[in-house]
Amino acid sequence: MAIQTLIDILEEMNAQHTLMLELGERKKQAIIQDDVEELTRIVNKETKFIKQIVELDAARQQAVYEFLQEKGIKSNLNLNVTELLRMVFHPEEKRRLMDAQQKLTNTLNALKQLNTLNQQLIEQSLTIVNYTLDLVTGGPEDEVVYQHPGHPGYSPKRKGIFDSRI
Repeated sequence: MAIQTLIDILEEMNAQHTLMLELGERKKQAIIQDDVEELTRIVNKETKFIKQIVELDAARQQAVYEFLQEKGIKSNLNLNVTELLRMVFHPEEKRRLMDAQQKLTNTLNALKQLNTLNQQLIEQSLTIVNYTLDLVTGGPEDEVVYQHPGHPGYSPKRKGIFDSRI
């Protein structure tokens, strides 16, 4: 039955997203600890999980299509689970489908929050790196045009440790 296949796919999608959530936690720790090698390994693993999730989503769309065919609907509508719930009349199937939807929604929301946090941590790290580079080499506001030291308007502006223009 297509509805059972759909429930199984949603549960598998939830399992994959839960694994992504665990990787996200590891990624957060790698960002905090500034462990670039671990971060690279995690991103590679995430890429593999994303491929599996894309395949599961294609299978979900096929299961929805098969369910619609069983109901006598000849269209290839891309309905969401809430819309499908209106077409499920068996109470046990409806409950299981709602449970699978709720679990997946909760996992996706947690993953979204974690990804937002990781993005903020990365942005902060980049800000610190850029600030440190500006301290060492001088900021972008430094003059880039040569001025002769004897010129009346000349004032040496050396803010960084290194004079990168020599």
